[in-house]
Amino acid sequence: MRSPELQASSDLTRRAWHRINWAACHRRVRSLQRRIVQAVQAGAWRKGKRLSYLLVHSFAARALAVKRGTENAGKTTPGVDGELWNTPEKKAHAIERSGRGQRYRPVPVKRRYIPKKNGKRRPLSIPAMADRARQALYLQALQPSAETTAAPNS
Repeated sequence: MRSPELQASSDLTRRAWHRINWAACHRRVRSLQRRIVQAVQAGAWRKGKRLSYLLVHSFAARALAVKRGTENAGKTTPGVDGELWNTPEKKAHAIERSGRGQRYRPVPVKRRYIPKKNGKRRPLSIPAMADRARQALYLQALQPSAETTAAPNS
């Protein structure tokens, strides 16, 4: 008998966004991040780099990155491309699209100015949805090694 939930490495094209096993995705990403930290602490930089590559290209990390970009306070603010991922089908398509092996070219950010208390205006840059997801994806891979190599008293 098959489980109705998607596993962390399953294909999402025919299944619903809501059927992803998020606990398994979190476990998979945490496991890879733990292995990256261990490799960096041991000085095995090449192994850490390969594990980071594995993390960035895993289904679990891509799903969590899309989830992070679509379930936050700025989820209803589109970037300069005007695209929003507000339906499960669009989110599933975003996971599928973020896994393609082509080179990443970020889109220019949308620039808005927010009024301050003193009457001046503060600039705010809003990235496109694909860029938000890509930034969250790379953050998952870079943060473990950055935390490990950072100064202990900072």
